[in-house]
Amino acid sequence: MQMGSTSLRDLAQLRDGRSRRASSYDRSGGNRDALVIPAGGTAELAQIGGAGCVTHIWTTISCRDPFHLRKLVLRMWWDGEDQPSVEAPVGDFFGLGHAQHTYFVSLPLQMFDRGFNCWFPMPFAQGARITIENQADEQAVYYYYVDYEQYDRLEGDLARFHCQWRRENPTIVRPPDAVDDGQQRLNTTGKENYLILDAEGRGHYVGCHLDVDLPEPGWWGEGDDMFFIDGEAWPPALHGTGTEDYFCGAWNYNALQQTFCAPYFGYHYKTNADYTGKHSQYRYHVEDPVRFQRSLLFSIEHGHANDRQGDWSSTAYWYQTEPHKRFPALLPVDQRLPYRWGGIERWR
Repeated sequence: MQMGSTSLRDLAQLRDGRSRRASSYDRSGGNRDALVIPAGGTAELAQIGGAGCVTHIWTTISCRDPFHLRKLVLRMWWDGEDQPSVEAPVGDFFGLGHAQHTYFVSLPLQMFDRGFNCWFPMPFAQGARITIENQADEQAVYYYYVDYEQYDRLEGDLARFHCQWRRENPTIVRPPDAVDDGQQRLNTTGKENYLILDAEGRGHYVGCHLDVDLPEPGWWGEGDDMFFIDGEAWPPALHGTGTEDYFCGAWNYNALQQTFCAPYFGYHYKTNADYTGKHSQYRYHVEDPVRFQRSLLFSIEHGHANDRQGDWSSTAYWYQTEPHKRFPALLPVDQRLPYRWGGIERWR
C-alpha cells in the first residue's frame, strides 16, 4: 500500500487500506471509557501486527499529581525494534512544556480543553507497539484513541517517525575568560550549545518545541541555531541568527504581549513579559524538512555564545531509517520536574 498525500485536493482519491482504531472504550458496553493506570504501572495502548500507518492520536488524562505531564512517559516501537523510536514525557510529546496545560493549535500537534492531538503520520512495515508508563505518585485515568490504517504491505521509501525529549538544567555558562572580540563572546565551534538532536542514519528533521525557564530579567534568546549535517566541520551548512528568528519571530518577541499560534510556528506559552519565568515556542518543518544522509546534529546557543544560565528542555521530531542511534537515558522523575524560581529549589 502506497501512502497518499494529505492535501485537501487529494481527499477524493480512492486508496486501498483498512481504517482501524485502538482505544480505551469500555469493553463491557458501559461508559467507563478509560484505562486506570496505577502509580508505577505501564499500559499498552496499541499492539498492531503487519503493515500500516498511525494517522492520529488523541488522549486526555486525569491525575492528581500536578506534574503528571512530565511523569507519564510515552514510548513507541516500530517493526519489532528493541529500542523505542519515541520516548518522551506525555505532555512534551504533545507540545506542552513545563508540565503545564495550555491551548495551542499547530498543523501536527494541537491541545484544546485538555484534549491532546497528534497528526504526525507514523508508518510501519512489520508491526507497531505503543505504551504509557505512569511514573507519577497517583493513579492516572487515561483516555485515548490511536487511529491507524492497515495495509497488505507498506510500499515506498518511507522513514520511521522518531521523537526525543532532552533537558539541561542549568545550562552551562561559558567562563569569564572565554574568547572575546572586545564587544561580545565568540562562538566558532558550537560545542557548548544546547543540544536538541543528535541522530545517525538517513532521514529528515521535522521540528521541535523549546521550553525555557529563566530566573532573572533580560533577553534569553540571542542564541543562533546550528545544523551540522552529515558530520560536516565548522561552519555548519545551516547557521541561523537568533532563537526567536529560528522560531519565525523577530526582535526579541518584544512587541508580543500575548502568545500566538500558526500552523508551522508559534510562541504558545509565557508567564512573564520581562522574559523571566517559563516560555515555550515551536517550529515544525513541514514544508522545509532538514535532510541528512548519514547524521544530523542540531543545537542552539542559550544566549549568544552561551552566556545565560537557565533551565532548557526540548522535544525533537524527525523521520529516519533504522537502526537509529540509541537515545540517552531518560532523566529520572525528580530531574524532569519543572523549576520553581524563588522557592526552595536551587540550581542542580
